[in-house]
Amino acid sequence: MAVREGLLALLDDTPRYGYQLKTEFEHATGGVWPLNVGQVYTTLDRLVRDGLVVVDKASDAPAQKTYAITATGREELGAWWHAVPADDPPPRDELMLKVLMSIERGRPHALEVITHHRSALTALLQRYRRERRSVSADGGEALTAALVTDALMVRAEADLRWLDLCESRLDRAERTSP
Repeated sequence: MAVREGLLALLDDTPRYGYQLKTEFEHATGGVWPLNVGQVYTTLDRLVRDGLVVVDKASDAPAQKTYAITATGREELGAWWHAVPADDPPPRDELMLKVLMSIERGRPHALEVITHHRSALTALLQRYRRERRSVSADGGEALTAALVTDALMVRAEADLRWLDLCESRLDRAERTSP
């Protein structure tokens, strides 16, 4: 769903054509959310069908379809800005799956998986920190890059905390098992 609303957000500023929306979406997300141009046009077709976007007839580029947001599209966008993201079902997280499946093979295997991923995440976090130090958060592209790097760092830190919790619970379960 977020691609749909992302396109509406871009169209809220000014009418745009499909490929322009693709490149501006990728730019706005700091390059961490690449889009297939076909996905953009399929989404635009649905937005037109749903009355949230219209093909702009007064476009300066007659060879390209230019899309504009409608009043209904602005209402939908406004609702999206304030809606709390749904938290269920839980996300399909590969790290979580690896740890949960490794527990089925026994504590030693689970600890091996946890240790391996802790090491990999620590290295990744160090890389993100180096990248973050090299990025100024003054504005424009630098601000976007800083925010993306901050999000990646926070997620890596959260995964590391979760791995610590997993190890702690495994230790506690071993101490309390008969």
